Amino acid sequence: MADSKNTNTASAPQDCTCTKPAPKYPEQVTGMWILAHALKNIGIKNVYGLVGIPITEAAYIVQGEGIRFVGFRHEQQAGMAAATDGYLTGTPGVLMTVSSLGFLNGLTATANATVNCYPMIQISGSSVREPIDLEQGTYEGLDQLNIAKPLVKAAYRVLRAEDIPTGVIRAYRAAVSGRPGGVYLDITTPALGQIMDHDKAMALFNTPVDLKPAMLPAPEAVDRAVNMLANAKKPAVLIGKGAAYAQVEDLLKQLVDRTGIPYYPMSMAKGVLHDDGPLSAISCRSTIMEEADVVMLVGARLNWLLSRGHGKWNPAGNFIQLDIDPEEIDCNRHIAAPVVGDLRSSLTAILAKLPAKLNMDPAWVPELQAQAKEKNAKFAERLTANANVMPMDHWTAISAAKKVIEANPDVILVNEGANTLDDVRDAINMSKPRHRIDCATWAIMGMGMGSAIGAAVATGKSVVAIEGDSAFGFSGMDFSTICRFKLPVCVCVFNNGGIYNGIGKPLDNTSDPAPTTLDVNARYDRLGDAFGAKSYYVTNPAEFASALTEAIASKAPAIIDVQLAADSGKESGHIGYLNPTPLIDITV
Repeated sequence: MADSKNTNTASAPQDCTCTKPAPKYPEQVTGMWILAHALKNIGIKNVYGLVGIPITEAAYIVQGEGIRFVGFRHEQQAGMAAATDGYLTGTPGVLMTVSSLGFLNGLTATANATVNCYPMIQISGSSVREPIDLEQGTYEGLDQLNIAKPLVKAAYRVLRAEDIPTGVIRAYRAAVSGRPGGVYLDITTPALGQIMDHDKAMALFNTPVDLKPAMLPAPEAVDRAVNMLANAKKPAVLIGKGAAYAQVEDLLKQLVDRTGIPYYPMSMAKGVLHDDGPLSAISCRSTIMEEADVVMLVGARLNWLLSRGHGKWNPAGNFIQLDIDPEEIDCNRHIAAPVVGDLRSSLTAILAKLPAKLNMDPAWVPELQAQAKEKNAKFAERLTANANVMPMDHWTAISAAKKVIEANPDVILVNEGANTLDDVRDAINMSKPRHRIDCATWAIMGMGMGSAIGAAVATGKSVVAIEGDSAFGFSGMDFSTICRFKLPVCVCVFNNGGIYNGIGKPLDNTSDPAPTTLDVNARYDRLGDAFGAKSYYVTNPAEFASALTEAIASKAPAIIDVQLAADSGKESGHIGYLNPTPLIDITV
C-alpha cells in the first residue's frame, strides 16, 4: 500500500486526482479551489492539518486564498489546535486530513471537541465511494462518514464539487449553533478533483447570514430563576468553561458586583472573574458543595467533575442551570430552575429582573472569606516550605512558575499531566478569561502541543505550556511545529521520570521497567537543539524562574527541561495497593 503522506504520482493510486488532467487556470477550477474559497468566504482564517493524498494541493490552494495553513507532524495535534482555536475565537477551528488513518488520527481530537463543546470542523479527503461500498479493497478505503457519525455533533458527505459550499456552510452552522461541537465533513476524491468553469463555480457562493443566532430564554424560566436566587440564604455562582467560551465575563461581573454572591470557577473558567477577587470561593469548594442552598450553574455541567451533583452536595440545595442545551437539564440531578438559552441572553434577562437587594444570610460571605483567607495562607506556607526543596519536587517548580506567570497575566497557560495538571491548576491564579487551557471534561492527555499552537496562532499571544513528562510524550514531536512557525510558545517539561513518578517497580521478576516508569535522565531540552529553539535545563527554582522569564520575554520558541526528583508525584486512581511495598502514600 502506498504511504498516505506520499504525493509522488508514480506511487499514487489510479483513482487519485493527481492522475487527471490539470484544469486550465484561470478559466477552470477544481473542487479543491472551491473548498478553499468556501472556507475564505465564511471567514476562516486558519486551517490546521497534515498533507498527503488527496489534500496536498488543497493545502497549497488554501494558502493561496490567504488562509494560514499550519502543517503538523500528527493529525491529532492539528485537531487539538483547531479545537483550541475554536474555543478561543468562537469561530470553528478547521482541521484538514488525508483519508483512512489520517482521518482516524484527527477524529480523536474532533470527538474530544464534541465532548468539550468546542466548535470545530474536520475536513477529510476520502476514497472513491463505489469500491468502498462494495468492500473491494480500494486505496485507503474506509467508510469514514459512518465511523465519524457516533462520535461527532454532525457529519456530512460531499460527492460533487458543486455541493462543497453548501457542505462547508452546513458544517459551520452545526459547529457553532446551540451547544458547539465537532463536525465531520467528508469530501470524496472525485469531488476534490472535479473541474468546473470558474464562472459557474463563483455562482455557487453566497454570503451566509445569522450563522450563530441568539437563543432567548423563556420569560417564565427567567422569573423562576430570579425568584430562587433572590430568596437564597447561601447562594453561589459556579462558572464553567461554557461561560468562558461565551465571553460573558462582563455580565458575570455585573451579577457578582450587584449581588455580592460568591463564585467558584471550574478549571478552564479560571480568570473569567479574578481567581483572587474578594468574592472568589475558589478555596472553599467543599463548603460551597455542603452548605449552599442555591447554586447557579453558568455554562457548567453537573458531570463527574462535580460528582454529578451528588456526594458532598447539600441534598436540600437547589440548582439554577443556565445552558443552551435543554437535554442537559436534569442530566444527573433535579434542576429546580432551568434557564435554556444562550448565556448572554439568559444573563442579560436575569440581570434586568434581579431586585436591588437579595435575602442572603449576612454571615455567608464573611464566613467564606475567612475560610478562604485561612486556606490560602496554609497553601502559601506549603509553597514557601517547598520553595527550596532539592532536588525539586512539583511544588518547588510550581512556586517558581507561579510568580512568573502571575506577573505576566496576558500569557496563555496550557497545562496537562497528572500531578502536573492538578498542582498547577490549584496553585496558579488566573486574572483574564480564556487564558487557561487544559484537558477539560474528558481529562485526556495528549492535547499539549496542539493546544499551545492553536492558542498562539488564534490570538498572537505568548503561550506557556506546563507539561508532565508523560503528557509531553503524546505530542512532543509537534514542538517542531512551534519552531517551524516561530510561535511565541515556551514548553516546560516537568521531568520526574515516569507516569505519576519515576520510582515504580514491576510486580514480578522481569528485567523490564515498571509500566509507570519513563526516564528521569531524559534531556527534553535537547529538542531545542534539534529544531532551532532556545533551550534550558534547570535544576532549581531560581534557574527555572530566570529561564521562564527570559523565554516569555523573547516571544520565540523555547523549551525548558525542569528536572524533578524521581519520587516527586503521587499515584492517581488508587493503584498504590498493587505495590507490595508502597513507596508513596496515595491518600495524602
